[in-house]
Amino acid sequence: MAEIHTGTYVRPSKLELLTAWMGAQRWYAAKGYEPQLTRIDAWRLGDPAGEVGIETLIVWDDAGTGPVAYQVPLTYRSAPVEELEHALVGTTEHGVLGRRWVYDGTHDPVYAEQLLELVRGRVHAESSTESDTVDDRYVGVPATTWTEDLSFGSSRVLAGEQSNTSIIVDTVTSDGSARPVIIKVFRMLSPGENPDVVLQTTLREAGCERVPAVVGSVRGEWDLTAYAPGNGDSIGTPQTVHLAFAQEFLPGVQDAWRVASVAVDEGTDFTGPARLLGQATAQVHGILADALGTTPTTHDTGSAIVDEMRGRFEAAVAEVDELARFAPLVDRILAEAADVAWPPMQRIHGDYHLGQVLHSPTRGWILLDFEGEPIRPLAERVLPDQWIRDVAGMLRSFDYCGGSWEQDNPGSARPWVTATQRAFLDGYAAVSGVDPRAHSALLTAFELDKAMYEVVYEARNRPDWVSIPLQAIDRLTAGHDAPTGGTP
Repeated sequence: MAEIHTGTYVRPSKLELLTAWMGAQRWYAAKGYEPQLTRIDAWRLGDPAGEVGIETLIVWDDAGTGPVAYQVPLTYRSAPVEELEHALVGTTEHGVLGRRWVYDGTHDPVYAEQLLELVRGRVHAESSTESDTVDDRYVGVPATTWTEDLSFGSSRVLAGEQSNTSIIVDTVTSDGSARPVIIKVFRMLSPGENPDVVLQTTLREAGCERVPAVVGSVRGEWDLTAYAPGNGDSIGTPQTVHLAFAQEFLPGVQDAWRVASVAVDEGTDFTGPARLLGQATAQVHGILADALGTTPTTHDTGSAIVDEMRGRFEAAVAEVDELARFAPLVDRILAEAADVAWPPMQRIHGDYHLGQVLHSPTRGWILLDFEGEPIRPLAERVLPDQWIRDVAGMLRSFDYCGGSWEQDNPGSARPWVTATQRAFLDGYAAVSGVDPRAHSALLTAFELDKAMYEVVYEARNRPDWVSIPLQAIDRLTAGHDAPTGGTP
């Protein structure tokens, strides 16, 4: 275990280094603000070679619109490492150890190897303040469904992520077979269990192969809210906070957006794959309902969801004037949705679209990233919701796939979109026994709600693309009495 040197100086301090570095990271939420950091806690992992310090800091940031808790793994080295230059946080002078080079730990293979060992339950977290002391507040939770032994080879960080950092770890099994693993390190922390961990673990324990095999997770047990301003009532209530999640990594596969985009570009019939995707979606929903239960949707619950939709529409109109012309029809659609019978509430994916699905040549469709909508608080993302929300999200994604093709090509992709949406719904109905088109008022409302979000997003980020969701709103409001995906 690491020797902790107390009573000495570190200049600049760790928080000073992070203050200068965090604002430029993709996962930092308060863009444009200088971080205002307070240390919450820290824990360590040991380097078997005794050369690299491995520490994870948990910090509050009060910049921006409100306090956010972040997880920041760091490694400390006595000499610079050329391969890690891109991950350098800064250098510091330690009163005992001298100059130390501080790196973003997720890029350091020493951290990646020990994190995987923690996930597998083969090492323990260590105290950041006492030498040779286990910190049992931070534990690895190996998945009961993973039985293979793994040996570490190398690691690299997956590029392009926004809110988390994923480490691809090249490992081999005891017979020498390659078995790569991906470890998602959650950057922004919230009290409560992360739905990505809970839902995918539940699915694998139920024998579902529509999600990657689960290796395990890392969790902390303390009251994160106790450190937040104004949350004094929560002090003393320990909660689980998931810190990392490890699964099998599927190399050489494409996400469903890419697969569908190639199909629409080539004019290839996509109804077969779409039908299978509908079946896979229904299978996942069914297992989640059986394993985690359902609750009846009361009139008040349905009305509350519709009220949220209405509020988002009003906010969207305030930002995009062109939406105002849809107000009477939107009001009618939402009123109809509030008055019909709703299916039971259950756990769902929550942010379902083609980018959240992989296609494996041997295993078919594989669903990923069950965290839910990243803009929603965790306390909301862990609640039961309507499975129709997931279905509507995928219908919108097919529509977007066709609309993005139309941005760059003459002609119309509407026949392809309509046929693909219909096939997806057919597949869903075949497995679930419930045709989403039987809930046409709800399906339209959820599609419309998603399209409103898309309008605002495109207006802010890609104004040239705002026509895609606007045209969808035209279609949804003009034909809202007809079942979505039905015969034109």
